[in-house]
Amino acid sequence: MKILIIDDDEGLRKSLTLILKDAGYDVVQAEDGEQGLATAKEQQPAMILCDVRMPKLDGLGFVERYKEAGGTALILVMTAYGGLDLAMEAMKKGAYDYIPKPFGADDVLLIVRKAEEREQLRAEVGRLRREVRADARFGEIVVGSPAMRKAMDVVEKVAKYDSAVLITGGSGTGKELVARMLHRESTRADAAFVAVNCGGVPEQLLESEFFGFVKGSFTGADRDKEGLFEAAHGGTLFLDEVGELPGALQVKLLRALQEGEVRRIGSTETLEVDVRIISATNRDLEEGVENGDFRKDLYYRLAVVPVHLPQLRARKEEIPELAGHLLKRHSSRLGVGVDSISPEAMQVLLEYPWPGNIRELENVLERALVLTEGSVIEPDDLPEAVRRPAPDTPGLGVDGDDLSVKRHGARLERHLIQLALDRTGGNKTHAAELLELSPRALRYKIQEYGLG
Repeated sequence: MKILIIDDDEGLRKSLTLILKDAGYDVVQAEDGEQGLATAKEQQPAMILCDVRMPKLDGLGFVERYKEAGGTALILVMTAYGGLDLAMEAMKKGAYDYIPKPFGADDVLLIVRKAEEREQLRAEVGRLRREVRADARFGEIVVGSPAMRKAMDVVEKVAKYDSAVLITGGSGTGKELVARMLHRESTRADAAFVAVNCGGVPEQLLESEFFGFVKGSFTGADRDKEGLFEAAHGGTLFLDEVGELPGALQVKLLRALQEGEVRRIGSTETLEVDVRIISATNRDLEEGVENGDFRKDLYYRLAVVPVHLPQLRARKEEIPELAGHLLKRHSSRLGVGVDSISPEAMQVLLEYPWPGNIRELENVLERALVLTEGSVIEPDDLPEAVRRPAPDTPGLGVDGDDLSVKRHGARLERHLIQLALDRTGGNKTHAAELLELSPRALRYKIQEYGLG
């Protein structure tokens, strides 16, 4: 371990150097606080022994400036009799402990070794905590394919920064889970995580949801209400389905992000807000920028770090672990005694294309848990649409033994809904128009088929 000694007394520096070198430590020296800062930056010691009273820059000043510069070494301040108050002040500024002068070799080594052991213990606890987090760092997110590993590598790297993240991927791929992981692993983890579905709030209410309003600002505003930006102050604001934002609100959102402040509807007062923005969409926003549906400047502000989550059909190697995890969670919640999936049923799950991704898998398994009469899920416990999925071309895939209009009709309906959602980039209003359904009926069927 390298130790830096900072003291204007050359004799003391030499004595301490001999004591510590004999004990096996690597020792460097500095004769005052200014030189100590430069030496610490260059040598990166693990521990610093620093006198309190020195010319140019005293011990208190050194501790303060070293910590402000991000120094991480343990600092032991050395103080003569009567300087205990100064030592306590140094500890308030970040010093680890103090060594009273005069001292003998045994005194110094005892305090240094005690500090070293405590630091090693702290480092070991930190290592164990990191291992625990590594085992469960993805929470409910299963990472078993190269594509997901690539995505989660980016997530882990960017989590500790405040950079805006745009998560893309199909419906049901786990975008909100990733957003919550980004928040959980960030420096904002103790603050609020506020999520809003930009496609689920009526357009006329979006501005008041985002920015809040003051009492009397419009009919029905019978009280002051904080907006989502205020609610997320100090934390994370998650904009799900951000591609659904209307153009007028895109402008106001961009202004809030650029200026770091918002104004409630009906108020003349601006409020400073400190939020990290994480967005998610199943639409191609770059295409939206090209055709004028989405502002280019807002897109670049949101997509500082893009993360793409692949479709479940592109990472089928994760299905067994995902299914086991979902089975355990829902069987416990439902209070059923189903604890496994038969190899035959698992093969069915592996062969199905999962257009609704993980959300659809979860719905299918919950249905199977409720309907199965044994302790193992068998193929017959799975929906017909999963056991015999519709082919890419509607109307094909009917064998002579199964002429059920009900079963084939459901598969065809599901297939058409998925095609409409794909064609419209997940825009449910446009998809409903293509399907000649009401938006409400489409939402019900999306939920029924596990596509949303």
